[in-house]
Amino acid sequence: MGFLSRKTKNATPVVDEPHPIVEELAQMEQAVPERGTERLPTGPVVEEDPSSSQAAGDVPSSTPPVEEASDSSSGSDASVAEKVEPEEPERFMPRDLIAPSRQEVAVEEPASGVATKHAEVIAFANQKGGVAKTTTTLNLAVAFAESGYRVLCVDLDPQGNLTMSQGIDPDKVEKSLYDVLVNDMPISEIIQRREIDIAVSSIDLAGAEIAMSTKIGRERSLEKALKEVSGDYDFVCIDTPPSLGLLTINALTAASKVIVPVQCEYLSMRGLVQLQNTLKMIQENLNPDVKIEGILPTMLDSRTVHAKEAVEILEENFGDLVFKTRIRKAIKFAEAPVKGSSVLKYDSASSAANHYRELAKEVLAK
Repeated sequence: MGFLSRKTKNATPVVDEPHPIVEELAQMEQAVPERGTERLPTGPVVEEDPSSSQAAGDVPSSTPPVEEASDSSSGSDASVAEKVEPEEPERFMPRDLIAPSRQEVAVEEPASGVATKHAEVIAFANQKGGVAKTTTTLNLAVAFAESGYRVLCVDLDPQGNLTMSQGIDPDKVEKSLYDVLVNDMPISEIIQRREIDIAVSSIDLAGAEIAMSTKIGRERSLEKALKEVSGDYDFVCIDTPPSLGLLTINALTAASKVIVPVQCEYLSMRGLVQLQNTLKMIQENLNPDVKIEGILPTMLDSRTVHAKEAVEILEENFGDLVFKTRIRKAIKFAEAPVKGSSVLKYDSASSAANHYRELAKEVLAK
């Protein structure tokens, strides 16, 4: 019994002695609430700290944690709080870095789009050949240019007569409308500067219809290509081949107006009916805005009764659609392409040149 009693007496003093670990834990408990108050700006962590701080007996329950942060006696704590507060409003969110640039672009687009001007596209079409389509396309375009307008001619005929009329050899052209329509090359890369700007043709264009047969949206290939340069010109004049194939359909789909040169002969006038039927289909399916601007009597020989009767038949059937201007036969029209120029440049004072100046005035008046 005595041995046991001595054991119990020796054990009690050991329990009463403070262990070093207990002191360290107490110091940690005192330090925890202080760190919590310093991190007040970060958010909800502060609300959980008062319970631990009350357990340590350092922070009264009635005192808000924010006040304790401001009343801390240590200079380092105050300096830390001062550094944290100004940094908060300077933080950037992802939307602050992305949104301003997008808003600036959205504001600029309407302002730049208001003044955008598009060229008026005129197609010269007739399924019959030899009715002066190429002659009319070139000389009317040059007459527009004389009046101060910016004009682009598009040679959509594989024969390349319009290209040759400006002194360019179609057989030596490296890039032509074939590359634009089939390979989606920018049309600006094939434009050459002469009396007027011209998008050149080549014999390769004869195979364009077959090459485009499997292309989606093939009827709008020329329309899409012209969008690149539409703002650079006032007029785009398109010379078409003597057929109603895919190339002519591309021209009529891209155009807003159609001028129909008609030789003052019976067989030439018959093509008007088929052209009207084709134009009606295009209006219903591809381009509802295209319309016939006018019918132009060409190669008129006023000495023959047949030519006079042909003009009368046109006026009876089409009325005001027939231009008042008449393009009469003249040797100048055959001589000018040999020199690689228009009639207006080849012989500016000739009656042949004045016919197209009058036609230009009549088109502009409409």
